[in-house]
Amino acid sequence: MPRLRAAGHEVRGFARRPPVDAPDLVPLDLLDRDAVVAFVAEWRPDAILHIATAIPADLSPRHAVEQFGPTNRLRREGTRNLVAAAEAAGGAWLIGQSIAFVNVPGPGLADEETPLRDDPGDILSLAAGPVAELERLTLGTGGTVLRFGQFYGPGTAFAPDGGMSLGAAAGKLPVLTRHGRSSVFSLIHVDDAADAVVAVLRVGARGVFNVVDDEPADAGAVLPVLAAARGGRRPRRIPAWLARPVAGAYGVAFMCDLRGASNAKAKAELGWKPSIPSWREGFSRD
Repeated sequence: MPRLRAAGHEVRGFARRPPVDAPDLVPLDLLDRDAVVAFVAEWRPDAILHIATAIPADLSPRHAVEQFGPTNRLRREGTRNLVAAAEAAGGAWLIGQSIAFVNVPGPGLADEETPLRDDPGDILSLAAGPVAELERLTLGTGGTVLRFGQFYGPGTAFAPDGGMSLGAAAGKLPVLTRHGRSSVFSLIHVDDAADAVVAVLRVGARGVFNVVDDEPADAGAVLPVLAAARGGRRPRRIPAWLARPVAGAYGVAFMCDLRGASNAKAKAELGWKPSIPSWREGFSRD
């Protein structure tokens, strides 16, 4: 919101439980359709940015499916409410937050034409399904979808007090491998993610854009750098089958099966590029 204001936009926002130090956020539940429509119809904004999630700070890989339930509702039901609100506001432009790491497996980096996972037997499809619904509803209004990479920076799991960092500092975040391979992580600092939103509004870009930094990398490269930045020892490499009883099916898939994403389209069409090109530099800043 500060970056949008600095770019000359008038901004209002809402959250179910806004922080006490955020007077510009009003308490409103995205799942309360009537209240959301009334709020937006009264204000009549030119654009609506949907970045609502309810992922717990202490996300447990073994219980991730259940813990993602509230966020899945926000992505499905909440998006439908915002579509109705946009119509009530006279056709406001809807911009939705998607994710850049649930594309179908394949060689190389995923671009915006790469489909999302939809195999019922793939546990990552449980996250991809609601995201696909959010994208379908948003694009159906002529809106814009931003597929963000994994966030790092203040308030994220990779921040010094975040779950990934605490695990890395304690030596409890190993590199999992399946058939000798690990996930390819695409990350983005939260400041650069915010700047991408500003860029979208500046150029009026519609469609789908991956918003990730310039260095997608194997988890086996990322996690040792994170551990060093947080004062932890170099993580061990563990086969996925051995870690599954502790990490659960989702934790193993997250560490072994993610595909990296390309930011070429966003850089070419938005006039945007990450101010922190690589997580290597970014981890040490926080």
